[in-house]
Amino acid sequence: MARKPVNYVSKFPEATQEWLDGRRIEEVECIIADIVGMSRGKAMPSSTFNRMERTFLPTSIFYQTIAGDYVDMEIENQWTESDMVLKPDYSTAVAAPWADDVTVQVIHDVVDLDGNPIGLAPRNVLRRVLDLYKAEGWTPVVAPEIEFYLTKPNLDPAQPIEPPMGRTGRRVVSRQAYSMAAVDEYGKVIDDIYDFAEAQGYEIDTIIQEGGAGQIEINLVHGDPVVLADQVFYFKRLIREAAFRNDCFATFMAKPMQDEPGSAMHIHQSIVDADGHNVFTAPDGSETELFFRFIAGQQKYIPHAISFFAPYVNSYRRFVASGSAPINLEWGADNRTTGIRIPISSDAARRVENRVVGMDSNPYLALAASLACGYLGMKNGLKPREPLTGEAYEQPHALPRSLMRGLELFDEAPELAGVLGEEFCSVYTAIKRHEAEAFLAVISPWEREHLLLNV
Repeated sequence: MARKPVNYVSKFPEATQEWLDGRRIEEVECIIADIVGMSRGKAMPSSTFNRMERTFLPTSIFYQTIAGDYVDMEIENQWTESDMVLKPDYSTAVAAPWADDVTVQVIHDVVDLDGNPIGLAPRNVLRRVLDLYKAEGWTPVVAPEIEFYLTKPNLDPAQPIEPPMGRTGRRVVSRQAYSMAAVDEYGKVIDDIYDFAEAQGYEIDTIIQEGGAGQIEINLVHGDPVVLADQVFYFKRLIREAAFRNDCFATFMAKPMQDEPGSAMHIHQSIVDADGHNVFTAPDGSETELFFRFIAGQQKYIPHAISFFAPYVNSYRRFVASGSAPINLEWGADNRTTGIRIPISSDAARRVENRVVGMDSNPYLALAASLACGYLGMKNGLKPREPLTGEAYEQPHALPRSLMRGLELFDEAPELAGVLGEEFCSVYTAIKRHEAEAFLAVISPWEREHLLLNV
């Protein structure tokens, strides 16, 4: 359906307009995030985008597993392939600087034919949670961390993943956290990440070498949850493209290498009131009751919401006492062994860090679920356990050990589904159960090695 052409470029963010610098856009990518957090949509010439009144995608894109399988569910007329309407959010328009042509990506809102938000869309799930906060006069502020590995291109899934070749011509096997020399080993990839981020108008707070071989962490500046989820969504693609340009892979898999630590997406969370004051801090600088309730909500509900923070069978390989990931939900100030950490900060910046979240999670859903846990704690007046002063790794393992167990726990907390949306949760859990069952059908190399002739 055509519309009268408009100057849509004038609606783009200033950074995108500066990147264009008067150049004619050749292609526009109309995209949304699917259940996985991957980019889905349609690419079209700029002229087509300019005259198109509405763009459509079938609802069924939300019925697919990570393997691309479609899952049959008890949904009336599930396979009629009904259309969803995509509405461009021009504030999200960013460059695709790796493309050969002048290309712009635009995240779209997903609505039905009457203009109502589609509850299956992850971006809408996050907005639903934020609306609940807004009704209380609260506004969440978040800052996610992005951890990932650069690896040698892995063309055979049966072979282990290996670190990439560094500038010295040696495999990047440095495990020296915060080492500048280690970062310099793959400096060309880092340079491209910086260049791509600048082209998209994104500010990187810091880049550091993490504890794994070829593992990098990027910290983003805190802000609005939807805006930050959009950034993580864009950054995942940006980082992959920078790696491809330099003959390596970038993976956000939670545990890609057996003897290396996993990759997390720690989420820093605070809440401000209508006047912009942090509700976690009292006028005298002390912690408020809402602060403790938020922590209690994280302690109680994160195990029930774990399938949003650890969404795949591989995700649970992070949670081992010998690794850097938490194994329980104790909390403490400046304690990186706890699942819930209170970082050192000024009173105004007091915040709660959820360290359970894996980098393989969908950023929209991870933020929505984490904020939902805190919201329920604040609304229900929950009280946390006493803070931990020692190493939490010495405490019992208290997180689910498998995706299937996580889904069972989710069923035991219907109040979470009420916050996130029952229709969405029904579809999400059906997809995750299908993925868990599909994994059980695969015979692993470990089984062939140790069971074939020994049992």
